[in-house]
Order: sequence, then structure tokens, then C-alpha cells
Amino acid sequence: MSLISAVIQYAPTEDKAENLATIEKLLRQATSQRVRLAILPEYAIYTVPKMDDRFVANAESLDGPSLTQLIKLSQELGIAVVAGINETAGNGRIHNTLVAMDQGEIQAVYRKVHLYDAFGYRESDRVNAAAPNNGSLFEIDGYTVGMHTCYDLRFPETTRSLIDQGANVVALPAEWIPGPLKEYHWNTLIRARAIENTIYVLAADQCAPTGSGHSAIIDPMGIALSALGEAEGVGVAELTAERLSNVRAMNPALELRRFKVSAME
Repeated sequence: MSLISAVIQYAPTEDKAENLATIEKLLRQATSQRVRLAILPEYAIYTVPKMDDRFVANAESLDGPSLTQLIKLSQELGIAVVAGINETAGNGRIHNTLVAMDQGEIQAVYRKVHLYDAFGYRESDRVNAAAPNNGSLFEIDGYTVGMHTCYDLRFPETTRSLIDQGANVVALPAEWIPGPLKEYHWNTLIRARAIENTIYVLAADQCAPTGSGHSAIIDPMGIALSALGEAEGVGVAELTAERLSNVRAMNPALELRRFKVSAME
């Protein structure tokens, strides 16, 4: 049992129509390689470099026109898609939301828990932090996929909680903003989350100027099955149940652990 997956890397702007055209181009490229699951970056449909009122003014609901267009495209191409959006939350604020779509319907929704108030950025000025474990998992072709976003990566319990719910693949859309040692942190952490949980990590970042790039598909031993550099592109790899089971037999870390994750109030 295998699942051909892709991470989609590009640099979204404040032009929604242009972003959706880029998404369509790259998703069509992915489907030409028989991809069944594609991960888009965080804030995939609308991005500006600074967290300001533009994110709020351009936010949409889950039934808004941009996401509706993307759902229709996903259905047309027969490809499941995970995308990050700025979802309207009312009162001059937004949710940083991930939406999984397949077969013309929303399959799962996750709202970001850990907001990026670091390295001089203040996401909490406009974004509501969601409660831990707020997102549902979704099934695709025998795999169970969990989702979290960007800065959540720096909190290992976020990934572990998805594993406790049964995920064996984690989708990680990001806008990993460039900064001191940021590429090093990204490459280290996506491998760490895969290794310590013996899972596949599908990490899709924006590229410059708003992201650091280096999107990758990491296997349960921390091997990059596909990796992109700094430029726009599509990274494709085949996930297999055999690899998951073999790694977990060799390294039964999940069975041997003696701690559990619990959410803070």
C-alpha cells in the first residue's frame, strides 16, 4: 500500500487570483506525476510580509470564493489537498487555518495553536490561538493524516498528540520566515519530528521572500525522500506502509515511551 504525495513550494502574494493560478499550475504538475495528496504552504491563498490588517481585510470563511475554487480544482484533478488560509474570525481577527479537501468536500480543519510571536514577528496581534487538539484527522488511501502549522513544529508535543490519535503522516504547511539560523532549525526539526514519532512528515514551506523554502518529504528514519531548495517547485515521493512497519519494528520508540502528552489549561 503506497501513497504518492507532494509538497508544493511557491511564494504567495496579496494577489489572490495570481496565487490561485500558481496553485493550479503546480497541482497540475503534481497530478502529472500521479500525486494523490498535495500539501500547500501556510497562508497559501493570501500572504503579505507583515502581520497587519491586510490579513484580516482579505480573510474568507470556509465557504468563501477562494477556498471554494480550490475545492473544485481538487475534485477536478482527483487530488487531495491541504492548504493554509487566513480564515475570518470576527472582531478584527482571523484564524490561521488548515483545510484538508478531497472529492469535492472539506475532510478536516485545523486552527493553529502556537502563534508565531518570535524573531520580531507578532502573529497574535491579529490571530486567535486555537485550543490544543482542535483539528480532526483524515483518511486517504489507508493512511491517517494529521495537520499542524509552522511554529507548532517547535513544540514536539503537538506532533506527538497527533500520533496518539492515530496519525502516521503529518502535513506541515509553513511560512517559515527567513531569519538567523532559520533554515538550520527547519531542516533539523522536520527530521526530528519524523524520527522521534516514526512517521512521514510532509513539510511545505513558502519560498522567498516570505519563506525560507527547503520543503521536504521526510520518511520515518529522517531521510529526505524529496527536497526542494530555494525556488518554486513540486517535491514528490512515494510513502509506503512497509517502510512505516519496518521502521517501527526496528525502532519501537512509541511502544517504549514512558511519558504521555496532556494539554495545558
